[in-house]
Amino acid sequence: MNQHFATHAASPGLRITTLDNGVTVATEAMPGVATATLGVWVGAGSRHERPDESGLSHLIEHMAFKGTRTRSARAIAEDIENLGGEINAATSAEGTSYTARVLGEDVGTALDVLGDILTDSVFDAGELAREKGVILQEHAGIEDTPDDVVYDAFTEAAFPDQPIGRPIIGRPETIKSFDEAGIRAYLAREYTPDRFVVAAAGAVEHEAFVASAERHFGGMAKAAAPEAIPGTYGGGERRMPKKLEQANLVIGLPGLSFRDEAYYALHMFSQVLGGGLTSRLWQEVRETRGLAYEIQAFHWPFSDCGLFGIGAATSGADLPELVEVTLEATARAARDLDTVEIARAKAQLKVSLLSALETPGGRIERNARQILAWGRVIPADEVIAKVDAVTVDHVRAAGRAVLAGAPTLAAIGPIKKLPSLDRITAALRAA
Repeated sequence: MNQHFATHAASPGLRITTLDNGVTVATEAMPGVATATLGVWVGAGSRHERPDESGLSHLIEHMAFKGTRTRSARAIAEDIENLGGEINAATSAEGTSYTARVLGEDVGTALDVLGDILTDSVFDAGELAREKGVILQEHAGIEDTPDDVVYDAFTEAAFPDQPIGRPIIGRPETIKSFDEAGIRAYLAREYTPDRFVVAAAGAVEHEAFVASAERHFGGMAKAAAPEAIPGTYGGGERRMPKKLEQANLVIGLPGLSFRDEAYYALHMFSQVLGGGLTSRLWQEVRETRGLAYEIQAFHWPFSDCGLFGIGAATSGADLPELVEVTLEATARAARDLDTVEIARAKAQLKVSLLSALETPGGRIERNARQILAWGRVIPADEVIAKVDAVTVDHVRAAGRAVLAGAPTLAAIGPIKKLPSLDRITAALRAA
């Protein structure tokens, strides 16, 4: 029998059920909405791969649509698109999602398709060979895109020799090596019921959805997945001289886990520094000096660590000035950002959080990710209260803490004039 448990009411329509084997089923009815978005989130991604499995999570995401014992690849697409629906999937460092959007009356059919591809895929050798070829072309496209290459190099330098630092797409040598046995071994090890969240939002009826989820996922055997290797920030540099029109650059520092109490403060520091047209870096680098077409600051939080960074592209001749201005602006923000900037950052964060909840897709994305991370759905007003509680002192302190870390540098293009990592470190320490 299914086990029901109470949850905080993140919204009046939210209901959560846990199947006997540990699969979580969450629905959120949205009155007045005729469509539904549904999906399966699995708490397994690229950081759960062994060295010889690099890119396997991404390949499995692709292979999910390539045929089951009862559906061909074309039939999978037709069964969704004949309903006017859409089907998609995505892989990240810490999870993989398989989603569909259909009319509310077709939720059962769509979940049948998702259940089929996740529990009964055949991994046909011919389809596998073709899809590996597709992914190798995708990899080649990334290699031809400097701003993609530099961010992959940046992550690898920040987390050296660790799964969390490897490119999600994998390497050509590992992609070519994958076979059905390796796929099934990974699925058996990592795709365990306690890591599954089956979710829907919009025009959905909870009991019917739970019954359908039970049919497809209730038979999965209980199992304990191994813990991911902890992410340990290392720092360092990766310089890739190349004959290009522009130099692409990323300067980074250790960030925070989304579990850290200072997470929202660091997010706001990133926003003030380089999160919009009014941000300090945009105004100084783009508007005042014209050193770059765009520049951004970002913070990538994971379950046990994080990565803070600043990315931009400029000419080789302007590279030294860009670095100097960027470091100065970053250090200055940690000292003197003010209440007006924090109020703006809070408003921007609230709009981002709340607008995402206005669509079924945004609802289930929030619900599934929070259940995987926290074991519950965090009510929006609880998140807003945490945002409102952040002060200027909190944000300045978060900025200073970040600047105290060892920097990571990645650059590609005409980078002969790029300052040394020691010089960048000294500039940050002086701040």
